[in-house]
Amino acid sequence: MALPDASPAPCQFYAPRGVFFDDSFFVAVDTGNHRVLIWRGLPEDDAQPADLVLGQQDLYSEGPKRAGTSIENGMYLPTAAGIWEGKLLIADAWHHRILVWNTVPRFSDTPPDYAIGQPDLKSVEANRGASTSREGLSSPYGMAWIKEGRGGKLYVTDTGNRRVVGWDGLPKPGLPPDYLLGQPSWERGEENRGEGVGARSFRWPHSIANVGDYVYVADAGDHRILGWRGDLTEDRDADIMFGQTAIANAEEFAYRKQGAARLRFPYAIATDGQSLAIGDTANNRILIWKALPNGLIASPAADSVIGQPDFDANGENHWKAVTPETLCWPYGLCWHKDKLAVADSGNNRVMIWTTANISRDTPAEHSLLAV
Repeated sequence: MALPDASPAPCQFYAPRGVFFDDSFFVAVDTGNHRVLIWRGLPEDDAQPADLVLGQQDLYSEGPKRAGTSIENGMYLPTAAGIWEGKLLIADAWHHRILVWNTVPRFSDTPPDYAIGQPDLKSVEANRGASTSREGLSSPYGMAWIKEGRGGKLYVTDTGNRRVVGWDGLPKPGLPPDYLLGQPSWERGEENRGEGVGARSFRWPHSIANVGDYVYVADAGDHRILGWRGDLTEDRDADIMFGQTAIANAEEFAYRKQGAARLRFPYAIATDGQSLAIGDTANNRILIWKALPNGLIASPAADSVIGQPDFDANGENHWKAVTPETLCWPYGLCWHKDKLAVADSGNNRVMIWTTANISRDTPAEHSLLAV
């Protein structure tokens, strides 16, 4: 992935790929500028400046690894963020690590407290400079914190190793994962397990979400979403699939009418706890399922669409101009209460909708973009 030079500002994005927000903070992962922007509270105005930045020394700097300085608090194409149990986690994908702040920083350029997937904050090689193992990560693109009873589990899509790994609780420094999904052993990392597309394999696992009794993983490279019912603590067959007509299929349904069930490179998933939103990235749309099926159903049809005038359209910005209704390669989603935020990567912006008002071609309420 080669990106040209950028000129960042306090609210300007370059190919943002991730977004997260809760009642207290709004976090946008400004991937192309190798940084993360944070607002205290939900932004209320278009182009509202961020309150602080991580990964760069100030709100006007960019560049991977914070060139010319140490890399302990620098980033290289970060892709996801989350705030769980009071900690801030950022997927610093091309440094092959998850950065952890024990509290959400109050000031720009605050260094992280530790990294997951690396022995220390100075190490940035894939799989710790060795082959695939239990301790290392390779291009970890997505994360999810899933509460179960009084506890919780952190899941990471270890995309370069074509697997999902999980920990009981938020891991402390040096703690290896407890769970493995998508590979037969910790030492394996082939696409689709080296066996072909199946019910427990990935090509590019990217995003994770929990809805009801199910945990869903976006397998973007196989153009599908896989779902498991119950605890995701072992390598086992998925119980449900979105985007393909059969579990052994990985067809890219390109240059044809899409319908309400097909997916092309679905990178993002989000939930409000009941409904499911999928970022159907290459089809430049968000699909929403209000009532999810129970059982072994392949490719259930979505209930509504954002970013396209109907279920058959798939053009970038409707093959016309950029507007508040259109999308171009949406990579990241976050759904909190009645707000849905979208990292509209191809349009270099983050959009916010109120979900109760959404219908086909509904314009976003806010656009975080320098104007």
